[in-house]
Amino acid sequence: MTRMVVGVLRGGTSSEYPLSLKTGAAIMATLPEEKYETRDILIDREGMWHLRGMPATPARALAQVDVVLNALHGGVGEDGTVQRMLDRAGVPYAGSRALSSGISLNKIRAREVLRNAEIPMPRAVSFSLQNSMSTDDMAEAVFSSFGPPYLVKPPAEGSSRGLRYASTIVALPDAIGDVLDEFGTALVEEYLRGAHVTIGVIEFFRDEPVYALPPTHIDLPEGALFYDPQVEEHARAKHIVPSRFSHEIKALIMELARKAHRALRLAHFSDADFIVTRRGPVLLEVNASPHLHEDAAFPRMLEAVGSSLREFLEHAIRLARS
Repeated sequence: MTRMVVGVLRGGTSSEYPLSLKTGAAIMATLPEEKYETRDILIDREGMWHLRGMPATPARALAQVDVVLNALHGGVGEDGTVQRMLDRAGVPYAGSRALSSGISLNKIRAREVLRNAEIPMPRAVSFSLQNSMSTDDMAEAVFSSFGPPYLVKPPAEGSSRGLRYASTIVALPDAIGDVLDEFGTALVEEYLRGAHVTIGVIEFFRDEPVYALPPTHIDLPEGALFYDPQVEEHARAKHIVPSRFSHEIKALIMELARKAHRALRLAHFSDADFIVTRRGPVLLEVNASPHLHEDAAFPRMLEAVGSSLREFLEHAIRLARS
């Protein structure tokens, strides 16, 4: 039997490089060898492509595969760059198309779409270096809209890279300045206290157009204020699934995750992060490229419904080629 050749894109230039390597390795270890021949397509931190450990042009690497599974997290893997390359090469791939993936990665643009869809999100104000305001004036503008504590984020980075926490209005100008200096744009968001939750959705799975996996409670290590790459990379958080929330809260999170996936026009699958406050669940962000390595939540959600990473990957390949 002729095996399907699956290109697994991993690595990349973003700060999530180590996690992408782990997701790619999990994919290659999971796909059954009797059905699939996997090709490890590595993009190094400088953006150089490699095929089977040797430098290669993107065109050469992509010409040798039947389908691509994109294990890149953040950066060119989610901002639409790689998706446009795959589209030009005519290679089918699992996951969202270029425009929707890029919008979901950009927190400011995604917020506009999601708030227009009436999905609850934290209050926020954004600034750029083009604003003719001092950071003190920016902080005052934020304070006039909502009080501390605050999270200051770069708008187009994944997994909390570059995030600053400001417990008071006094600390906010420096936090804004740090993010502006490094990234050029800053999103100041109210810091909400509550339980952290992640949830995945899959299209055309188990006879549902958009199937929601069970919400997973992320039990952060003591002292952690938010979920970041270091917590995930070093497996320092516990994923509790099934979660202990009420049936009503779980159902609402599942519906909001489906609604967000549709609003952003994502394709095939996604995952979303929420915080459950006393007022109910609030959406933090949506990711077009879920983490699939052994320390991530997505594989645990699959197991909780009697599925597996293998079943999901084979389903994703079918979606890519349909």
